[in-house]
Parts: sequence; C-alpha cells; structure tokens
Amino acid sequence: MERLPPDRPAAPAGRASPAGPGPDGSGPDGAASRAGAMMSAMPLNPAPLPGAPLPTMLPPVPPESPLPMPVQDFRALPPPEAGPAGTTGRAPPRPEVLAARTIVFGGTALISAIGCWQMLVVFGSEIQPLQWLLLVLFTLTFGWIGFSFCSLLSGLVARPPVTPADPGAARIAIVMPVYHEDPADSLALLGALADELAAEGMAGRAEIFVLSDSHDPEVFAAETLAVATLRETCPLPVWYRRRPLNTGRKPGNIADFIRRWGGRYDQMVVLDADSVVSGRMVAEMSARMCADPALALIQTIPMLVGGQTLFSRVIQFAGRVYGPPIARGVAAWSGDNGNFWGHNAMIRVDAFAACCGLPELPGAPPFGGSVLSHDFVEAALLRRAGWKVRLDWDLRASYEGSPPTLLDMALRERRWAQGNLQHLRLLGARGFTAISRVHFIVGILGFLMSPIWLAMILVGLALTANVILSRPEYFPHSYQLFPDWPTFDSRRMIWIFAASMTLLLLPKLVAVIRAWSRPLASNAGGRSRVLASALFETVMSALIAPVQMLIQTRQIAEILQGRNSGWESQVRKGVMPPWGLVLRRHAIHVLSGLATLVVVAMLSPGLGIWLSPILAGLILSPAISRWTASPVFGRWARMAGLLVTPEERNTPEVMAAAVAHARRLRQAEGSTALLGRDPQAMARHVAMLPPVPELPPAERLPAISAAAKIAAADSQAQALGFLDRSERAALLSDPELLQRWAALPA
Repeated sequence: MERLPPDRPAAPAGRASPAGPGPDGSGPDGAASRAGAMMSAMPLNPAPLPGAPLPTMLPPVPPESPLPMPVQDFRALPPPEAGPAGTTGRAPPRPEVLAARTIVFGGTALISAIGCWQMLVVFGSEIQPLQWLLLVLFTLTFGWIGFSFCSLLSGLVARPPVTPADPGAARIAIVMPVYHEDPADSLALLGALADELAAEGMAGRAEIFVLSDSHDPEVFAAETLAVATLRETCPLPVWYRRRPLNTGRKPGNIADFIRRWGGRYDQMVVLDADSVVSGRMVAEMSARMCADPALALIQTIPMLVGGQTLFSRVIQFAGRVYGPPIARGVAAWSGDNGNFWGHNAMIRVDAFAACCGLPELPGAPPFGGSVLSHDFVEAALLRRAGWKVRLDWDLRASYEGSPPTLLDMALRERRWAQGNLQHLRLLGARGFTAISRVHFIVGILGFLMSPIWLAMILVGLALTANVILSRPEYFPHSYQLFPDWPTFDSRRMIWIFAASMTLLLLPKLVAVIRAWSRPLASNAGGRSRVLASALFETVMSALIAPVQMLIQTRQIAEILQGRNSGWESQVRKGVMPPWGLVLRRHAIHVLSGLATLVVVAMLSPGLGIWLSPILAGLILSPAISRWTASPVFGRWARMAGLLVTPEERNTPEVMAAAVAHARRLRQAEGSTALLGRDPQAMARHVAMLPPVPELPPAERLPAISAAAKIAAADSQAQALGFLDRSERAALLSDPELLQRWAALPA
C-alpha cells in the first residue's frame, strides 16, 4: 500500500479512484484532487489576516483516501491476506506467558476444587437439592474470586515491553468519536495532546480527526465553532466530520472514517471524549508498533482523573492503586492475545480495516443488531487473523474520566451488560483463539456474577429457614437402632467464609504494600494516608456492592426479557440527585433490605450479623447514592487526605494544558444564536460544513419546511422558535439557509 510521505501532511495519499480524475480535475475524485492541490500549496495553519472572516483555509476534511473494510463472517475463517505479511500463523506463547497461564487457570481450578470439596464436607453425606444448588453457586463465586487473585499473582512473571530507539515514520491519526459531548472539554484534550505531539517532533506525521455522531443541533453548532477555534492555534491539522445518520453507533463511526480516509494513515490512536494520552506515549506506542510488523493493537491502562464527587473519587483511587497490578497480571497471561477496551489504544489501520468490519447480528436487539461491546470482538477478530494484540501495562500516561454518581454508573453498565451478553452468540465463532473466548467469558461473568451472588444469598436463607422451621427425623428407617444426626460443620463453614474474604481482600492488601514501596505512596499523601484511603474505599465498596448486585441483576433480567438499552450519551459531569429521585430509584433496594432484615430477625438474629454489610448497603442506599454524588463530600475527602491520587497532587501536563484550552474553546452563549449575531462565528461554522448533497425532495423535507418557516419569520429568534429539531439541523447544514436566516433581524 502506498503511503503519504511524512513531509507532506496535507497532501492526499497515493490512491486514485478506479475511474481516476480527468486532466482538469473532473471525475469521481476531481474535487478531492483540486482540494489536495490547494492544500499542498498553502501552509497548514496560516495566520488570519486582520478583519478576515475565516481563521483558516483548510477544508473540514482532507481528500478521501479510501481503504476497504470488508464485513466479517463469524462462520468462516478470514482470508490469508488479512493477516500480517511474512507470517505462517500465530506464534506459540512465550515461556513467561505459559507460566502466567498456568498460575491463572491452574490456580483458579485448584481454588475452585478446594472450595467445592470443603463445602461438600460441610454438608455431610446426605445432600439435599437446595444444598446441591448452593454448592454450584458457591463454587462459581469462589472460583471467580480465586481467578482475580490468581490473575494478580501471574503478574509476577510479566516482562515489560521494550521501546525501540527508532521512532519510525508512521502516519498517525488521533481519532476521537463524539456523541453529544461538551465540545470545549473534549477538544481541549485534543489541543493539549497536539501541543505535546508537536513538542515530540511529530507534527509532520500526526493529524487529529473529530468524528461526530451528534444530531442535536445546538451541540452540532458548538462542535463546529470549537473545532474552528482550535484550528487557529493547533500545530497539527484538525479535521471534522459529522454523520447525520448514526449507522452502527461508535464502531460504525470509526468504520466510516477508515473506509473514507484509512488509506491516509498507518496507525490511529482511538480516544473517548473524556480520555487522552500523552504525546510521549503516542511516540512510544508508534515506535513499538513500527518495530513489530505483526503488532496490530496496543492497549494502555487508562488512569481515572478529574473525579470531583465522592463516588468518582472512590473509583478513581481504587483504579489507581489496585488497577496496575491486576492489569499487569492480565497482560502476563494474555500475552499477544490481549484485549481491546475501545479507547486509549493505538491500532494498525491496515490490520483493523482487513479484520474488523462488524456485521449486524441477526435478530432484534438486545441480542441482535449492532455489536455493542465491539472492542472485545475487534480484538478477537485481529487475533483470529494472526495479528498480535497487546496490553502494554508499563505505559502509564493514559487518562480518562469516571462516572460521577452511582446512578450514572448504572446507566453506563446497562449498555455494557447488553454488549457482553451479546458475546454469548459469538463464543462459538470460527477461528477465535481460546484466550479470546476467555476474554468473552470473563466479560460475561463480570455481569452474571451479580445474579449468581444474589441467588446464593437467597438459597442460603432458604436453607437456614428450612433448618430452623423443620423438625429433623432422627429415625428415618424402621427398626433403626441408632439415630441419624443432622450434619453441618459450622466451624468449617466459618473457615470457608474466612478464606473467601482473604481471597477477596488480599489483592487490595498486596496493592497497598506495593504502593508503599513505590513513589505512588509519597505522591498520594504518604503510607498512612494510602492505608486509610484503602480502608475507606473498602467500606464504601462493601456498602455499594449489594446495590450494584441488585441493579445488575435487574439489568440482566431486562435483557433476557428483550429490552434494548438504546444509545444515550454518557454523563461526564454529575449533578447531585434530589431526594425524590434517589428514593424512587432505590425503593426496591430499601424494601429488599428491610424485608430480609425482618425475615432474618424472625428466623435467626445471629445471622443478621453476617449479613449486616449487605443489609446496611441496601437500606441506606438512597443516602449513599446521594451523598456519594456530592462534590462537597468529595472536597472533604481530599482535604482530609483520603482517596488522593498522584495525578491530583501533580497534575499531568497534558491535563493541565487541557484546562487552559477548554477556557479558550468554551462559548459564553448558545452556539446557534451566536451564529446569527457574529459574522466571524458564522464563517467558522460554514467552513466546517461539507457540500450540500443532491437529495430527492422526499429526503429534503426538513430543509424545505425550514426555508418556508424562515421566510415567514420576523426575526432570527422567531425563526428558531418555529423550527423543530430536524429543521434546525437542516438549517445548520445548509449555508444558503443560514444566509437567509442571518439576514433576519436579531
């Protein structure tokens, strides 16, 4: 494949359409050719002339350089040419990877077997049906806890990747799909990253691409103005493309980018609207990928930053302290068969295009339709074709935001739950590696463990009630000389419970001790503050866990009933919910806790001590949900030295720079209204628009009706009041309509 030389960032890639342009630039790619010629002859970011209406002469998008992205068939193997050139198949795992897998899978099997055996001893020789059910549920839960513990241990054999000295010359696209996000905050992250890339000497081979799926007119206008403003000072080319139809959601958004401009780039860094990586890390990832022609994807470990509420700070601290050692373990046993988390990763464009065209799953949602958790599937497809997918746990300059409240977390996890359950249909896909299927199973069990845990609690309560309310039959057989005493080893049961708690809490203790031996502790307030924060986080997590258990159980039930999650924009900045909302949302949790408390008090008051963390979390769930959503309590925790992370005490340069960019990009008033009053803003917006396509009248109805309403209006404000959402979008997409509207009195 021909590639664009690194010294010509604005020129089109060496691809022509099948027909080819004519000598005068006519033909299918004539417009692109003329644009490319114009761009080649001008500076990337010319300084605006005094009084000039346009801050830049760049078109909204570069000339197209198409790259085929065939839709994959899960029932057939990919063609040989889809894999890396010069390879004969997937290489066998390295010795350290085999050792890590032995620790993880062998250790999990051993722990599960020991737990099952000990529970059998507790029940005795004659096991009742409910006891068999409890045995199965407990073995699954105990094995799941053991898997997390063994995954942590496997990190001991991990070896960090090496960054080669040769930086390579790959063409890189920084890609950010957005969907109804705050443009100032999102583009500020891109602006800060662009500055760092320029400082690393990568301005000549890196470009930024904002891929908008926003259909809200106000957000659309805000995006164009923010992009145009960013272009004025950005050392990298900044491109903007908006899709009026959100076909395929996020993976469809990226697929459209690859099919239109993928031939222009060798590598791409995919970011979420609230995530960013450092310029230095982009350079390192690029060098590593250039050095290994079979490496298709490098996933980093995003560190949570910017948490203001108590809830987000709890998650932020846990991710920062516990996350790295667990991620190191996952990287150890995954090897070259890693996973993709959808963002903060570098991808080889050719490989992704050849392997990751996602089909629509047959049937209706939630199990059919678009693939929601596309990242797991894309990693599996890359590996199926023989490409390497790696989690590089040593790359730490990777950041993202976190949900601000428990309710916002539940909204996000609803979509994740549906996406992971979709993977049940793909477990048997042809050609997937065993480790790829393990990644699927881990994702599925991550949500199914909630109803399994709930079922285990309910079965345990049922067994307790059965023992208390029933009278044992000591002589079940006629002429029996000695009685059959009921068998239940309570002491052994206590030891099993203690072992479960040890496996659950020991990874946290190991992570804290690890933090003590590293600069992490001193950068987070000292060893005592880290320990106190870990204890506080453990208590809060114990209170939140039963609420999440019921929330996820309900989500699983809704999915099994055929309810689709839809596609809603994520909440980045939370608002403390009112008491009425949290009481409604958590009413079922409170009632469940109170009902269980009454039953336990009647049957066995002593059992209430063991269930107290669960019952307290459920009964207090409205207060916990509201108080943890408070920025006030978040600030209190920070002032008390609790839940502090190194990134808070020493803000990463890219994050600090993003704050300054956000202040410059943020509009003081509504973007649509601003267009009518400010010719400069109107010029910026129009410069970001693609040519208006020729459509049949039936598809131009919003534009036709918008034109009629504008003609009938006496002012700009009145015209906007006349227009519905689709008509406003048509107005903002058509320079002629905008001119008519702007001609009205303000």
